[in-house]
Amino acid sequence: MTLSFFDQFMSPMYLGIPLIALALSLPWTLFPTPSTRWLNNRLLTLQGWFINRFIQQLLLPLNPAGHKWAVLFMSLMLFLITLNMLGLLPYTFTPTTQLSLNMALAVPLWLATVIIGLRNQPTIALGHLLPEGTPTPLIPVLIVIETISLLIRPLALGVRLTANLTAGHLLIQLIATAAFVLLPMMPTVAVLTAILLLLLTLLEVAVAMIQAYVFVLLLSLYLQENV
Repeated sequence: MTLSFFDQFMSPMYLGIPLIALALSLPWTLFPTPSTRWLNNRLLTLQGWFINRFIQQLLLPLNPAGHKWAVLFMSLMLFLITLNMLGLLPYTFTPTTQLSLNMALAVPLWLATVIIGLRNQPTIALGHLLPEGTPTPLIPVLIVIETISLLIRPLALGVRLTANLTAGHLLIQLIATAAFVLLPMMPTVAVLTAILLLLLTLLEVAVAMIQAYVFVLLLSLYLQENV
């Protein structure tokens, strides 16, 4: 039976139950839980060092009012990285290739930053819609353009994450299929294709981590404008 290349992005079902909920809950079981001992093992020490360094770099441009988001940003970062990395394993499903899931993460967090800005500093938040020194005839047009650019931010967050992961998975499947087809006919070309597949897989590992970081970084920049 010939399957479509896009079948890998369909949410798997078992007895009529979508397994995406299981895929979303799995990452939390993989992280070691901190202990009450004074000395931890190497894995916990490495995890703590990574969390501290990431939070320092992410919250550096934010004022103290934005530091309340540290736990949320770090949890989201680890969650997205784990989902993206697990999706690169064979016979697995990547929930972050679903636009609906990414929009469900992007819209509430973006809306929270906008509401915080309108509540704490409404004049400055509304002032972002009209750049200083704008000529009077261009004011209505620029307000409309800036409003559209503000409303399109969560869509850009979700589409960026979805498109990058989907494109990477499709490229891996295409090159792997080509390697299997060329193996009986042109073994040398098949070996070169397999090497290319290995390099592409390493690239996708980097993309999986970078896209999770970019998602959280852009949310922190949106928060920076409103605190």
